[in-house]
Amino acid sequence: MRDYYEILGISKSASQEEVKKAFHKLAHKYHPNKGGDESKFKEINEAYQVLSDKDKRSSYDRFGTADGAGVGSGDFNWAWGKGGAQNIEFDIEDLNDMFGDVFGFGRSKGKRNFNKGKDIRVDMEINLKDVLETTPKEVSLRKEIICSRCEGKGAEPGTKINQCFSCRGTGEVQEIKKTFLGSFTKWGICPECRGDGQKPEKPCNVCAGEGRVKGDERFEINIPAGVDSHQMLKISGKGEAGRKGGQAGDLYVRILVKPDKVFKRKGDDLLVSLPITFSQAVLGDKIAVPTLEGEDLREKISAGTESGKVVKINNRGIPHFSGYGRGDLYIQLNVETPKRLTKEQKMLLKKLQETGL
Repeated sequence: MRDYYEILGISKSASQEEVKKAFHKLAHKYHPNKGGDESKFKEINEAYQVLSDKDKRSSYDRFGTADGAGVGSGDFNWAWGKGGAQNIEFDIEDLNDMFGDVFGFGRSKGKRNFNKGKDIRVDMEINLKDVLETTPKEVSLRKEIICSRCEGKGAEPGTKINQCFSCRGTGEVQEIKKTFLGSFTKWGICPECRGDGQKPEKPCNVCAGEGRVKGDERFEINIPAGVDSHQMLKISGKGEAGRKGGQAGDLYVRILVKPDKVFKRKGDDLLVSLPITFSQAVLGDKIAVPTLEGEDLREKISAGTESGKVVKINNRGIPHFSGYGRGDLYIQLNVETPKRLTKEQKMLLKKLQETGL
């Protein structure tokens, strides 16, 4: 068995106040819920259990044990209490509650929002052309909506809503829990009002006091220009309705841009492949270049263009999501080899062949 004084890092002459301070410091450091070493935490508590009790400490100093039964046995049904032993089962949740009060973590300050509606996430497919400008799209959802009879209050129209007697309007109740360090307060949702702080005198006949019912809602959202696949849009307040007038959740829309048959997207740039004839590649020409808007541009290709050459047209790609500027349009020119020729074409090609072409 290790020396309890060594475990707490104190001398044998340490005062009870020094014992307590050493324990608090080490317990905070090694608490399992803060990423500490659980076995070390248990060891620290075992040492504190003995050294913080005058009678047990006296026995330990004289005989090397607190009660002759071997306190350092590793059993976590620890003895505690005045005037007789009281078995308290080790519970990590009890420790979490206790250290939440002692060290200031574990419970948020202020009244919690128990009635907030859930968030909803949906996928929406759009065409590549839709990203050229902000586009309205209709959304249809089956979700919790505000009860029209009670207008979300949860009470029958014309009846009162009273303060909850159990929690006195706070929505939370206290539970006293005993631990090896004494009694500590645990906060929880009030079972009477379910965290509302209020109770209707007569619950709504339609929603049974919930303030919301299952229903359908249709509305439009704006898909901003330049949006890309897997980008998530947040529409505040369009998720599930909250209970009894509570804050609604949010709607998250994941955008999926469908592949286009003509254009390939890379970031905010577009790539289109265009076939050109052998004579166009050799002599040069003006060709029609399609755009995502649907209009054709006239673009000049120089004589002697090789197959696979890429030509750039500035600012004809996708609008930047920031709202400023656009990407570019890249044209890949591919020289096509004809598979069928007329007699005249064959004769002309043979003459060209004779000249070394």
